[in-house]
Amino acid sequence: MKLGIVGLPNVGKSTLFNAITSTRNAAAANYPFCTIDPNTGIVAVPDARLDKLAEIWATNKKTPAIVEFVDIAGLVKGASRGEGLGNKFLGNIRECEAIVHVVRCFDGTDIVHVEGAVDPLRDIETIDTELILSDLEVVEARAAKFEKAAKTGDKKAGAAAAWLRALAAHLGEGKNARAFAFDEGDEDQALQLKEMGLLTAKPVIYAANLSEDDLMDGMEANPHYQAVKALASREGAECIPICAKTEEDIADYTPEEKKEFLAEMGIQATGLDNLIKASYHLLGLISFLTDGKKECRAWTIKRGTKAPQAAGKIHSDFERGFIRASVVGYADFEACDYSMAAVKAKGLQRTEGKEYVVQDGDIIEFLFNV
Repeated sequence: MKLGIVGLPNVGKSTLFNAITSTRNAAAANYPFCTIDPNTGIVAVPDARLDKLAEIWATNKKTPAIVEFVDIAGLVKGASRGEGLGNKFLGNIRECEAIVHVVRCFDGTDIVHVEGAVDPLRDIETIDTELILSDLEVVEARAAKFEKAAKTGDKKAGAAAAWLRALAAHLGEGKNARAFAFDEGDEDQALQLKEMGLLTAKPVIYAANLSEDDLMDGMEANPHYQAVKALASREGAECIPICAKTEEDIADYTPEEKKEFLAEMGIQATGLDNLIKASYHLLGLISFLTDGKKECRAWTIKRGTKAPQAAGKIHSDFERGFIRASVVGYADFEACDYSMAAVKAKGLQRTEGKEYVVQDGDIIEFLFNV
């Protein structure tokens, strides 16, 4: 899973990136455009189920699922016309599966706001406008290409040019691509969308960057956060409260130290954990597990994936020669006090065929023959 991080300068974007990737790759400073190159960080997906399996097996190798974060320079009003630096790097997030939009929801004068005052809805509109204009440029260029081909009598190109021009008109009205009436059954449209990588067609997670006090005392009294939360609800997006400064402070802590620190603050999970959880939910992703002395591993798949296609995540031969899958639900394994003998005695280990839809937390062993 690959997530692109966007936002205005000085909203905590690079501080958050540094913290959640436990790196210092992205410079963070109290002035605009301190990030001048796209930064990439790989993060392991926290999964207590995988940790338990690794402990039981005393495994030689534990391989979690991963998330790749891409951070680009802060966008500003007029980025599509060359203002600032962020627009130069938008291409770096076109291949991302979702957008993490960091929004400043804390007051204070210690960190300068590029617009002079904190107003998250205005900031969101500014970023959305620049992303829409960037998409519009991509769509118009492709429409022109197909219009040229259509002049030779290519009917397929003519049809493509028509819906692309309709999409361009939609974007030109300041509307994002997510709100456009695409034909979900049209394979050509699906291919074109994949190739264009439209930024405003991607699902969005709003990361509302709060002060540490707001995070500890509750967000109900923070009008900025409530405004972003309401907007996300209307859009069908995700919104998570996060304190980039706190994430930065605990970035180098051990898991035990993080747990103790969060307990003292009355926080259930780190911002990274919440961000990954929101990402999985937004994108319809789940994880299944494979275990053994050699390796315990988590595999990320789309919800609704059938057993052969899940097997194909491990190796194409597994899908091609799929015979059956031996499945134990993690909840059943846990209920049996992590005893596989008890699982089998209760008949909770199942044999599933090609039509089985893999469930989150399934512990699976695939049988195949090629």
